[in-house]
Amino acid sequence: MSTEKKDALKLWGGRFESGPSDVFERFSFSLHFDRKLFQADILGSQAYARALAGVGILKADEVQTICDALSRIPEEDAEGADDEDIHTFVIARLKELTGELADKIHTGRSRNEQVSLDTRLWVRGEINRALELLTLLMTVLLESAEAHPEAVIPGYTHLRRAQPVTWAHYILAYFEMFSRDYERLSQARKRVNVMPLGSGALAGSGFPVDREALAQELGFDAITYNSLDVSADRDWALDFLYAASVTMLHLSRLAEDWILYSSEEFGWLELGDGVTSGSSLMPQKKNPDSLELIRGKTGRVFGDLTALFVTMKGLPMTYNRDMQEDKEPVFDAAAQLNGALEMAALVVRTSVLKPEVPRQAADEGWLVATDLAEELARSGVPFHQAHQLVGRLVLDSVKSGKKPGDWTAESLAAFDARLKPEMARLMDPSEGMKTRTAPGGTAPETVRKALNAARKRLESM
Repeated sequence: MSTEKKDALKLWGGRFESGPSDVFERFSFSLHFDRKLFQADILGSQAYARALAGVGILKADEVQTICDALSRIPEEDAEGADDEDIHTFVIARLKELTGELADKIHTGRSRNEQVSLDTRLWVRGEINRALELLTLLMTVLLESAEAHPEAVIPGYTHLRRAQPVTWAHYILAYFEMFSRDYERLSQARKRVNVMPLGSGALAGSGFPVDREALAQELGFDAITYNSLDVSADRDWALDFLYAASVTMLHLSRLAEDWILYSSEEFGWLELGDGVTSGSSLMPQKKNPDSLELIRGKTGRVFGDLTALFVTMKGLPMTYNRDMQEDKEPVFDAAAQLNGALEMAALVVRTSVLKPEVPRQAADEGWLVATDLAEELARSGVPFHQAHQLVGRLVLDSVKSGKKPGDWTAESLAAFDARLKPEMARLMDPSEGMKTRTAPGGTAPETVRKALNAARKRLESM
Protein backbone atom coordinates (compact mmCIF):
# COMPACT_ATOMS: atom_id res chain seq x y z
CA MET A 1 0.00 0.00 0.00
CA SER A 2 1.37 3.44 -0.91
CA THR A 3 2.27 5.97 1.77
CA GLU A 4 -0.43 8.34 0.46
CA LYS A 5 -3.12 5.68 0.63
CA LYS A 6 -2.04 4.57 4.09
CA ASP A 7 -2.21 8.13 5.40
CA ALA A 8 -5.65 8.61 3.86
CA LEU A 9 -6.95 5.54 5.69
CA LYS A 10 -5.73 6.64 9.11
CA LEU A 11 -8.39 7.54 11.67
CA TRP A 12 -6.63 10.88 12.15
CA GLY A 13 -4.24 13.12 10.20
CA GLY A 14 -5.89 16.27 8.86
CA ARG A 15 -4.07 18.48 11.32
CA PHE A 16 -0.65 17.20 10.20
CA GLU A 17 1.42 18.42 7.27
CA SER A 18 3.29 15.11 7.06
CA GLY A 19 2.77 11.58 8.22
CA PRO A 20 4.53 9.82 11.09
CA SER A 21 8.10 8.68 10.64
CA ASP A 22 8.87 5.08 9.83
CA VAL A 23 10.51 4.73 13.25
CA PHE A 24 7.37 5.91 15.02
CA GLU A 25 5.20 3.70 12.82
CA ARG A 26 7.22 0.64 13.78
CA PHE A 27 7.36 1.64 17.44
CA SER A 28 3.61 2.21 17.79
CA PHE A 29 2.42 -0.63 15.53
CA SER A 30 0.05 -2.96 17.39
CA LEU A 31 -1.79 -4.97 14.74
CA HIS A 32 0.44 -8.00 15.33
CA PHE A 33 -1.14 -8.47 18.77
CA ASP A 34 -4.41 -6.54 18.83
CA ARG A 35 -5.75 -8.43 15.81
CA LYS A 36 -7.13 -10.79 18.46
CA LEU A 37 -9.83 -8.13 18.83
CA PHE A 38 -11.04 -8.54 15.22
CA GLN A 39 -14.35 -10.24 15.99
CA ALA A 40 -15.05 -7.86 18.86
CA ASP A 41 -14.32 -4.86 16.61
CA ILE A 42 -16.69 -6.17 13.96
CA LEU A 43 -19.50 -6.75 16.48
CA GLY A 44 -18.98 -3.38 18.10
CA SER A 45 -18.92 -1.55 14.78
CA GLN A 46 -22.08 -3.28 13.57
CA ALA A 47 -23.88 -2.36 16.77
CA TYR A 48 -22.63 1.23 16.55
CA ALA A 49 -23.83 1.52 12.96
CA ARG A 50 -27.33 0.61 14.14
CA ALA A 51 -27.02 3.17 16.94
CA LEU A 52 -26.07 5.84 14.39
CA ALA A 53 -29.26 5.07 12.49
CA GLY A 54 -31.14 5.90 15.67
CA VAL A 55 -29.75 9.45 15.66
CA GLY A 56 -30.19 10.04 11.93
CA ILE A 57 -26.57 9.71 10.80
CA LEU A 58 -27.15 6.52 8.82
CA LYS A 59 -30.17 5.35 6.85
CA ALA A 60 -31.49 1.82 7.22
CA ASP A 61 -30.08 0.70 3.88
CA GLU A 62 -26.70 2.22 4.75
CA VAL A 63 -26.64 0.33 8.03
CA GLN A 64 -27.38 -2.89 6.17
CA THR A 65 -24.61 -2.17 3.65
CA ILE A 66 -22.09 -1.44 6.41
CA CYS A 67 -23.05 -4.47 8.52
CA ASP A 68 -22.96 -6.81 5.52
CA ALA A 69 -19.58 -5.45 4.47
CA LEU A 70 -18.16 -5.80 7.98
CA SER A 71 -19.27 -9.45 7.98
CA ARG A 72 -17.39 -10.06 4.73
CA ILE A 73 -14.01 -8.74 5.91
CA PRO A 74 -11.70 -11.79 6.13
CA GLU A 75 -10.10 -12.02 9.55
CA GLU A 76 -7.05 -13.79 8.14
CA ASP A 77 -6.22 -10.71 6.06
CA ALA A 78 -5.19 -8.96 9.30
CA GLU A 79 -2.22 -11.29 9.54
CA GLY A 80 0.64 -9.61 7.77
CA ALA A 81 -1.28 -6.37 7.09
CA ASP A 82 0.57 -3.11 7.66
CA ASP A 83 -2.27 -1.08 9.15
CA GLU A 84 -1.57 0.70 12.42
CA ASP A 85 -3.93 -1.45 14.52
CA ILE A 86 -6.98 -3.69 14.19
CA HIS A 87 -9.37 -0.74 14.23
CA THR A 88 -7.60 0.94 11.31
CA PHE A 89 -7.49 -2.39 9.49
CA VAL A 90 -11.26 -2.86 9.80
CA ILE A 91 -12.07 0.70 8.69
CA ALA A 92 -9.66 0.44 5.75
CA ARG A 93 -11.24 -2.81 4.54
CA LEU A 94 -14.71 -1.38 5.11
CA LYS A 95 -13.84 1.59 2.92
CA GLU A 96 -12.60 -0.72 0.19
CA LEU A 97 -16.04 -2.40 0.25
CA THR A 98 -18.36 0.57 0.79
CA GLY A 99 -16.44 3.66 -0.32
CA GLU A 100 -17.23 6.96 1.38
CA LEU A 101 -20.03 5.36 3.40
CA ALA A 102 -17.33 3.91 5.66
CA ASP A 103 -16.34 7.44 6.64
CA LYS A 104 -19.60 7.79 8.60
CA ILE A 105 -19.05 4.82 10.94
CA HIS A 106 -16.77 6.75 13.24
CA THR A 107 -19.22 9.62 13.79
CA GLY A 108 -19.16 10.49 17.48
CA ARG A 109 -16.99 7.49 18.30
CA SER A 110 -13.45 7.68 19.66
CA ARG A 111 -10.87 4.97 19.34
CA ASN A 112 -10.48 5.28 23.13
CA GLU A 113 -13.98 3.92 23.79
CA GLN A 114 -13.70 1.53 20.85
CA VAL A 115 -10.58 -0.06 22.33
CA SER A 116 -12.27 -0.34 25.72
CA LEU A 117 -15.32 -1.96 24.17
CA ASP A 118 -13.37 -4.43 22.04
CA THR A 119 -11.07 -5.47 24.86
CA ARG A 120 -13.97 -5.88 27.30
CA LEU A 121 -15.80 -8.09 24.79
CA TRP A 122 -12.68 -10.19 24.28
CA VAL A 123 -11.88 -10.51 28.00
CA ARG A 124 -15.49 -11.43 28.73
CA GLY A 125 -15.19 -14.35 26.33
CA GLU A 126 -11.92 -15.49 27.88
CA ILE A 127 -13.42 -15.34 31.38
CA ASN A 128 -16.35 -17.42 30.16
CA ARG A 129 -13.87 -20.00 28.93
CA ALA A 130 -11.92 -19.89 32.20
CA LEU A 131 -15.12 -20.47 34.19
CA GLU A 132 -15.94 -23.49 32.02
CA LEU A 133 -12.45 -24.90 32.55
CA LEU A 134 -12.57 -24.25 36.29
CA THR A 135 -15.85 -26.15 36.43
CA LEU A 136 -14.20 -29.04 34.58
CA LEU A 137 -11.22 -29.02 36.94
CA MET A 138 -13.43 -28.98 40.03
CA THR A 139 -15.48 -31.82 38.54
CA VAL A 140 -12.48 -34.10 38.02
CA LEU A 141 -11.15 -33.21 41.48
CA LEU A 142 -14.42 -34.36 43.02
CA GLU A 143 -14.26 -37.53 40.95
CA SER A 144 -10.82 -38.24 42.41
CA ALA A 145 -12.05 -37.56 45.93
CA GLU A 146 -15.13 -39.74 45.47
CA ALA A 147 -12.99 -42.58 44.11
CA HIS A 148 -10.97 -42.69 47.37
CA PRO A 149 -13.26 -41.27 50.08
CA GLU A 150 -11.48 -42.87 53.05
CA ALA A 151 -7.91 -43.27 51.80
CA VAL A 152 -5.58 -42.04 54.55
CA ILE A 153 -2.66 -39.76 53.72
CA PRO A 154 -0.33 -37.63 55.80
CA GLY A 155 -1.20 -33.97 56.09
CA TYR A 156 1.83 -31.69 56.15
CA THR A 157 3.06 -28.52 57.75
CA HIS A 158 6.58 -27.29 56.93
CA LEU A 159 6.66 -30.26 54.48
CA ARG A 160 6.85 -32.53 57.54
CA ARG A 161 4.24 -35.14 58.38
CA ALA A 162 1.75 -33.58 60.74
CA GLN A 163 -1.67 -35.27 61.11
CA PRO A 164 -3.57 -37.90 59.16
CA VAL A 165 -6.28 -36.73 56.78
CA THR A 166 -8.23 -38.41 54.02
CA TRP A 167 -7.38 -38.04 50.36
CA ALA A 168 -10.88 -36.70 49.82
CA HIS A 169 -10.33 -34.04 52.48
CA TYR A 170 -7.08 -33.02 50.81
CA ILE A 171 -8.74 -32.79 47.39
CA LEU A 172 -11.58 -30.74 48.84
CA ALA A 173 -9.05 -28.15 50.00
CA TYR A 174 -8.18 -27.48 46.36
CA PHE A 175 -11.86 -27.55 45.46
CA GLU A 176 -12.34 -24.67 47.90
CA MET A 177 -9.44 -22.73 46.39
CA PHE A 178 -10.79 -23.12 42.87
CA SER A 179 -14.29 -22.33 44.04
CA ARG A 180 -13.01 -18.98 45.30
CA ASP A 181 -11.25 -18.51 41.96
CA TYR A 182 -14.56 -19.10 40.21
CA GLU A 183 -16.11 -16.43 42.40
CA ARG A 184 -13.25 -13.98 41.77
CA LEU A 185 -13.39 -14.47 38.01
CA SER A 186 -17.17 -14.06 38.06
CA GLN A 187 -16.76 -10.81 39.97
CA ALA A 188 -14.12 -9.66 37.49
CA ARG A 189 -16.48 -10.54 34.64
CA LYS A 190 -19.16 -8.35 36.20
CA ARG A 191 -16.81 -5.36 36.22
CA VAL A 192 -15.61 -6.13 32.69
CA ASN A 193 -19.17 -6.42 31.41
CA VAL A 194 -20.01 -2.71 31.46
CA MET A 195 -20.60 -0.98 28.11
CA PRO A 196 -18.40 2.07 27.34
CA LEU A 197 -19.65 3.11 23.87
CA GLY A 198 -21.14 6.59 23.82
CA SER A 199 -18.39 8.06 25.97
CA GLY A 200 -16.46 9.66 23.13
CA ALA A 201 -12.78 10.44 23.59
CA LEU A 202 -13.31 11.72 27.14
CA ALA A 203 -16.24 14.18 27.26
CA GLY A 204 -19.10 11.99 26.06
CA SER A 205 -20.67 11.57 22.65
CA GLY A 206 -21.93 14.58 20.75
CA PHE A 207 -24.73 12.40 19.38
CA PRO A 208 -27.51 11.03 21.62
CA VAL A 209 -26.95 7.36 20.81
CA ASP A 210 -29.05 4.91 22.81
CA ARG A 211 -26.39 3.51 25.12
CA GLU A 212 -28.81 1.21 26.93
CA ALA A 213 -29.85 -0.38 23.64
CA LEU A 214 -26.22 -0.80 22.66
CA ALA A 215 -25.49 -2.49 25.99
CA GLN A 216 -28.41 -4.86 25.59
CA GLU A 217 -27.49 -5.74 22.00
CA LEU A 218 -23.88 -6.51 22.93
CA GLY A 219 -24.77 -8.50 26.06
CA PHE A 220 -23.54 -6.03 28.66
CA ASP A 221 -25.08 -5.84 32.11
CA ALA A 222 -24.92 -2.05 32.35
CA ILE A 223 -23.44 1.11 30.87
CA THR A 224 -20.55 3.12 32.28
CA TYR A 225 -21.40 6.20 34.34
CA ASN A 226 -18.64 8.66 33.48
CA SER A 227 -16.96 9.38 30.15
CA LEU A 228 -13.69 10.54 31.73
CA ASP A 229 -13.49 7.31 33.68
CA VAL A 230 -14.04 5.22 30.55
CA SER A 231 -11.08 6.83 28.82
CA ALA A 232 -8.83 6.47 31.87
CA ASP A 233 -9.99 3.11 33.23
CA ARG A 234 -8.22 -0.22 33.10
CA ASP A 235 -9.35 -1.40 36.55
CA TRP A 236 -11.42 -4.09 34.90
CA ALA A 237 -8.32 -5.44 33.15
CA LEU A 238 -6.41 -5.41 36.44
CA ASP A 239 -9.30 -7.21 38.12
CA PHE A 240 -9.07 -9.94 35.51
CA LEU A 241 -5.28 -10.14 35.83
CA TYR A 242 -5.52 -10.39 39.62
CA ALA A 243 -8.16 -13.12 39.46
CA ALA A 244 -6.05 -14.95 36.86
CA SER A 245 -2.95 -14.59 39.04
CA VAL A 246 -4.60 -16.05 42.14
CA THR A 247 -6.00 -18.93 40.10
CA MET A 248 -2.54 -19.61 38.70
CA LEU A 249 -1.13 -19.46 42.23
CA HIS A 250 -3.49 -22.24 43.26
CA LEU A 251 -2.69 -24.24 40.15
CA SER A 252 1.01 -23.85 40.90
CA ARG A 253 0.56 -25.13 44.45
CA LEU A 254 -1.38 -28.15 43.18
CA ALA A 255 1.34 -28.71 40.59
CA GLU A 256 4.05 -28.57 43.25
CA ASP A 257 2.19 -31.08 45.44
CA TRP A 258 1.69 -33.53 42.63
CA ILE A 259 5.25 -33.18 41.37
CA LEU A 260 6.34 -34.25 44.85
CA TYR A 261 3.69 -36.92 45.36
CA SER A 262 4.44 -38.54 42.00
CA SER A 263 8.20 -38.64 42.65
CA GLU A 264 9.98 -41.84 43.59
CA GLU A 265 10.58 -40.40 47.08
CA PHE A 266 6.83 -40.17 47.74
CA GLY A 267 5.34 -42.62 45.23
CA TRP A 268 1.72 -41.78 45.97
CA LEU A 269 0.68 -40.95 42.44
CA GLU A 270 1.30 -42.27 38.96
CA LEU A 271 0.92 -39.53 36.38
CA GLY A 272 -0.57 -40.46 33.02
CA ASP A 273 1.73 -40.98 30.05
CA GLY A 274 -0.14 -38.25 28.17
CA VAL A 275 0.96 -35.53 30.60
CA THR A 276 4.58 -36.57 31.12
CA SER A 277 7.71 -36.74 29.03
CA GLY A 278 10.92 -38.70 28.89
CA SER A 279 14.59 -37.85 28.81
CA SER A 280 16.71 -37.60 25.68
CA LEU A 281 19.50 -39.38 27.58
CA MET A 282 18.05 -41.32 30.53
CA PRO A 283 15.66 -44.06 29.38
CA GLN A 284 14.05 -44.58 32.79
CA LYS A 285 12.73 -41.02 33.23
CA LYS A 286 9.06 -40.07 33.40
CA ASN A 287 9.10 -36.33 34.00
CA PRO A 288 6.13 -34.23 35.23
CA ASP A 289 6.63 -31.59 32.54
CA SER A 290 2.95 -30.62 32.38
CA LEU A 291 2.94 -29.70 36.07
CA GLU A 292 6.30 -27.96 35.84
CA LEU A 293 5.01 -25.85 32.95
CA ILE A 294 1.94 -24.85 34.99
CA ARG A 295 4.27 -23.84 37.81
CA GLY A 296 6.52 -21.94 35.42
CA LYS A 297 3.74 -20.14 33.55
CA THR A 298 2.43 -18.84 36.85
CA GLY A 299 5.37 -16.44 36.95
CA ARG A 300 4.40 -15.08 33.53
CA VAL A 301 0.88 -14.28 34.69
CA PHE A 302 2.19 -12.61 37.85
CA GLY A 303 4.43 -10.55 35.55
CA ASP A 304 1.44 -9.60 33.39
CA LEU A 305 -0.38 -8.23 36.43
CA THR A 306 2.69 -6.35 37.61
CA ALA A 307 3.34 -4.90 34.14
CA LEU A 308 -0.10 -3.33 33.79
CA PHE A 309 -0.16 -2.24 37.44
CA VAL A 310 3.09 -0.32 36.98
CA THR A 311 2.00 1.07 33.60
CA MET A 312 -1.16 2.58 35.08
CA LYS A 313 0.24 3.85 38.37
CA GLY A 314 1.29 7.38 37.34
CA LEU A 315 -0.90 8.22 34.36
CA PRO A 316 -2.73 11.55 34.36
CA MET A 317 -6.38 11.67 33.38
CA THR A 318 -7.56 10.47 30.92
CA TYR A 319 -6.25 8.38 28.01
CA ASN A 320 -2.52 8.09 27.42
CA ARG A 321 -0.86 5.95 24.77
CA ASP A 322 0.85 4.00 27.55
CA MET A 323 -2.48 2.20 27.87
CA GLN A 324 -1.86 0.42 24.58
CA GLU A 325 0.41 -1.73 26.72
CA ASP A 326 -2.61 -3.33 28.40
CA LYS A 327 -3.25 -5.72 25.51
CA GLU A 328 -0.27 -8.04 25.56
CA PRO A 329 -0.38 -8.71 29.34
CA VAL A 330 -4.12 -9.38 29.18
CA PHE A 331 -3.83 -11.56 26.08
CA ASP A 332 -0.92 -13.51 27.55
CA ALA A 333 -2.54 -14.01 30.95
CA ALA A 334 -5.74 -15.33 29.38
CA ALA A 335 -3.80 -17.77 27.20
CA GLN A 336 -1.69 -19.05 30.09
CA LEU A 337 -4.63 -19.28 32.50
CA ASN A 338 -6.90 -21.22 30.20
CA GLY A 339 -4.09 -23.44 28.98
CA ALA A 340 -3.05 -24.25 32.55
CA LEU A 341 -6.64 -24.98 33.64
CA GLU A 342 -7.13 -27.35 30.73
CA MET A 343 -3.81 -29.03 31.44
CA ALA A 344 -4.50 -29.41 35.17
CA ALA A 345 -7.86 -31.05 34.52
CA LEU A 346 -6.21 -33.61 32.25
CA VAL A 347 -3.48 -34.30 34.82
CA VAL A 348 -6.04 -34.93 37.57
CA ARG A 349 -8.23 -37.07 35.35
CA THR A 350 -5.37 -39.32 34.21
CA SER A 351 -3.43 -39.66 37.47
CA VAL A 352 -3.74 -42.79 39.62
CA LEU A 353 -3.53 -42.71 43.41
CA LYS A 354 -1.70 -45.60 45.12
CA PRO A 355 -3.50 -45.37 48.49
CA GLU A 356 -1.37 -47.98 50.23
CA VAL A 357 1.76 -45.84 49.93
CA PRO A 358 0.56 -42.71 51.77
CA ARG A 359 -1.26 -44.98 54.22
CA GLN A 360 2.03 -46.60 55.13
CA ALA A 361 3.59 -43.18 55.60
CA ALA A 362 0.72 -42.21 57.91
CA ASP A 363 1.16 -45.44 59.91
CA GLU A 364 4.88 -44.93 60.40
CA GLY A 365 5.20 -41.20 60.97
CA TRP A 366 3.71 -40.64 64.39
CA LEU A 367 0.89 -38.61 62.91
CA VAL A 368 -1.31 -40.00 65.70
CA ALA A 369 0.46 -37.98 68.39
CA THR A 370 -2.10 -35.16 68.45
CA ASP A 371 -4.99 -37.64 68.54
CA LEU A 372 -3.45 -39.32 71.58
CA ALA A 373 -2.79 -36.00 73.36
CA GLU A 374 -6.37 -34.90 72.77
CA GLU A 375 -7.70 -38.20 74.07
CA LEU A 376 -5.66 -37.70 77.23
CA ALA A 377 -7.19 -34.21 77.53
CA ARG A 378 -10.66 -35.71 77.19
CA SER A 379 -9.79 -38.10 80.03
CA GLY A 380 -8.96 -35.17 82.31
CA VAL A 381 -5.22 -34.67 81.81
CA PRO A 382 -4.44 -30.95 81.23
CA PHE A 383 -3.51 -30.58 77.59
CA HIS A 384 -0.04 -29.15 78.22
CA GLN A 385 0.78 -32.18 80.38
CA ALA A 386 -0.75 -34.49 77.76
CA HIS A 387 1.40 -32.83 75.10
CA GLN A 388 4.53 -33.41 77.22
CA LEU A 389 3.62 -37.03 77.89
CA VAL A 390 3.00 -37.88 74.23
CA GLY A 391 6.18 -36.04 73.26
CA ARG A 392 8.15 -38.30 75.61
CA LEU A 393 6.41 -41.35 74.13
CA VAL A 394 7.41 -40.26 70.62
CA LEU A 395 11.00 -39.57 71.70
CA ASP A 396 11.26 -42.99 73.35
CA SER A 397 9.81 -44.61 70.23
CA VAL A 398 12.19 -42.81 67.88
CA LYS A 399 15.17 -43.87 69.99
CA SER A 400 14.01 -47.49 70.16
CA GLY A 401 12.77 -47.68 66.57
CA LYS A 402 9.14 -48.28 67.52
CA LYS A 403 6.26 -47.33 65.26
CA PRO A 404 2.85 -46.40 66.64
CA GLY A 405 1.47 -49.81 65.73
CA ASP A 406 4.14 -51.49 67.83
CA TRP A 407 2.56 -50.17 71.03
CA THR A 408 -0.06 -52.32 72.76
CA ALA A 409 -2.52 -51.45 75.50
CA GLU A 410 -0.21 -53.06 77.99
CA SER A 411 2.99 -51.38 76.87
CA LEU A 412 1.30 -47.99 76.77
CA ALA A 413 0.01 -48.39 80.33
CA ALA A 414 3.49 -49.52 81.42
CA PHE A 415 4.96 -46.35 79.89
CA ASP A 416 2.55 -44.13 81.84
CA ALA A 417 -0.54 -45.09 83.80
CA ARG A 418 -2.48 -42.17 82.31
CA LEU A 419 -2.36 -43.95 78.95
CA LYS A 420 -5.50 -46.07 79.37
CA PRO A 421 -5.81 -49.40 77.53
CA GLU A 422 -8.61 -48.10 75.31
CA MET A 423 -6.27 -45.42 74.01
CA ALA A 424 -4.30 -48.04 72.11
CA ARG A 425 -6.88 -47.86 69.30
CA LEU A 426 -5.54 -44.38 68.49
CA MET A 427 -2.29 -45.87 67.26
CA ASP A 428 -4.30 -46.46 64.06
CA PRO A 429 -4.48 -43.13 62.15
CA SER A 430 -7.98 -43.95 60.93
CA GLU A 431 -9.32 -43.92 64.47
CA GLY A 432 -8.21 -40.48 65.54
CA MET A 433 -9.68 -38.92 62.41
CA LYS A 434 -13.13 -40.02 63.54
CA THR A 435 -13.04 -37.42 66.32
CA ARG A 436 -12.71 -34.53 63.86
CA THR A 437 -16.41 -34.23 63.16
CA ALA A 438 -16.78 -30.44 63.29
CA PRO A 439 -17.77 -28.99 59.89
CA GLY A 440 -14.65 -28.64 57.78
CA GLY A 441 -12.88 -31.50 59.56
CA THR A 442 -11.43 -34.72 58.20
CA ALA A 443 -13.70 -37.27 59.90
CA PRO A 444 -14.88 -39.60 57.11
CA GLU A 445 -18.56 -38.89 57.77
CA THR A 446 -17.91 -35.14 57.78
CA VAL A 447 -15.96 -35.44 54.54
CA ARG A 448 -18.80 -37.39 52.93
CA LYS A 449 -21.17 -34.55 53.77
CA ALA A 450 -18.65 -32.04 52.45
CA LEU A 451 -18.34 -33.97 49.20
CA ASN A 452 -22.12 -33.98 48.75
CA ALA A 453 -22.26 -30.26 49.49
CA ALA A 454 -19.40 -29.58 47.06
CA ARG A 455 -21.18 -31.54 44.34
CA LYS A 456 -24.33 -29.47 44.84
CA ARG A 457 -22.35 -26.23 44.77
CA LEU A 458 -20.66 -27.28 41.56
CA GLU A 459 -23.98 -28.12 39.94
CA SER A 460 -25.29 -24.67 40.82
CA MET A 461 -22.36 -22.82 39.20
